[in-house]
Amino acid sequence: MDTVEDLFEYAIAFAQQPLPKGRRVAIITNAGGPGIMATDACVRYGLALAQLQDETVQRLRMQLPPHASLHNPIDLLGDAQHDRYAAALNAVLVDDRVDGIIVLLTPQAMTDTEEIAKVIVQANQHRLKPILACFMGIVDVSAGVRMLEANGVPCYTFPEDAVRAMAAMAEYVAWVTRPRTEVRLFADVDIERARKLLSSAQPNEHGFIPEDVALQVLEAYGFPTLPWAVAHSAEEAVACAHKIGFPVALKVISPDIVHKFDVGGVQLYLSSDGDVRHAFQRLMQSVRQHHPDARIDGVLVQQMAEKGREVILGMKRDPQFGPILMFGLGGTYVEVLRDVTFRLAPVRELGALRMVEGIRTYRLLEGIRGEPPADIAAIVECIERLSQLAMEQDAIDELDINPLIVYAKGKGAVVADVRIAIRPTNGSDWRLATGE
Repeated sequence: MDTVEDLFEYAIAFAQQPLPKGRRVAIITNAGGPGIMATDACVRYGLALAQLQDETVQRLRMQLPPHASLHNPIDLLGDAQHDRYAAALNAVLVDDRVDGIIVLLTPQAMTDTEEIAKVIVQANQHRLKPILACFMGIVDVSAGVRMLEANGVPCYTFPEDAVRAMAAMAEYVAWVTRPRTEVRLFADVDIERARKLLSSAQPNEHGFIPEDVALQVLEAYGFPTLPWAVAHSAEEAVACAHKIGFPVALKVISPDIVHKFDVGGVQLYLSSDGDVRHAFQRLMQSVRQHHPDARIDGVLVQQMAEKGREVILGMKRDPQFGPILMFGLGGTYVEVLRDVTFRLAPVRELGALRMVEGIRTYRLLEGIRGEPPADIAAIVECIERLSQLAMEQDAIDELDINPLIVYAKGKGAVVADVRIAIRPTNGSDWRLATGE
């Protein structure tokens, strides 16, 4: 729905017509052009042209002229009178492959709009299927339009309007009859450990806790994380790298530095002892140069992840709606494309899947040009774990996992970076709490 006008047009259809059982529509018209316009609109708005049964086509053949189009859309030709409309309506009303009917009329010299309107009203009395009309014109069709509206048949000015209304009805039916799933809860989470980590964490003036603590919170909730450790010297970083396994990355841990890359606080693809030593020194020197007064609590040594497709998971706690989950393509894509979906937590299993399928660039995850499909199941599980985390740890105000690196189907995913902001306690402000 894009406009208030759409709202009223949909409301008329919902109020006056039965709901369709599906998305299959039959179009009846006396002009080819509007029939094609309606057909294109059906494709655009998610409806399907019904494939008429053989019995229906045979019935139409017996009652319509030889040059009439007997397949959907049914073109009655420009000289059609009410008898042809009656024949077409009666045929498609009993066709089990038709869920809804759109009747189009363009006024021509021999067209009796009132008689045709009567035929539509009579067909509508059975209320077997929704019937929406489109009488194109103003003065020439006004008497017929008044008759339709007085008898509960919505009539629209243009074919696209009628199609949009029918599509809204079909979409509603699909929504209310959708498969229902439950909220998945994981038994392998450590609620108390996460709660203690969050309560003892020292946030910066923006509320963000150190990354090593954030990683531990994710681990408590079963997220797949890369091996990591915290080092305070170059030699300690080398020892950590040996324990973790090369190649590794180094990331500064500081409550005063929000964007680590901007100050040289991240060093990547380190494959040897010498690489780690030199990178540690470069990192410390660059951070001190850009931010001399920054408090440095250590350096995170983290195993480099193999290349995969990057997505982002997020959560923001809204004062009115509670935790809101977010999913989209990760890395720089999220800032450029802004292709994301949202759901309120807790999210059901099917809702988590719909978050993934709902982004415009979902085809990139399905696999294109020979790429294998991404592990959608791993993404869905991470969304479900994030939903549970958001519901059980109300100290968290904001959380971003960017990127979550996703591998081919069946190969899983890993968290490469995470930020967690916690809420001030007792209404205090972190700037006051930290003395800044």
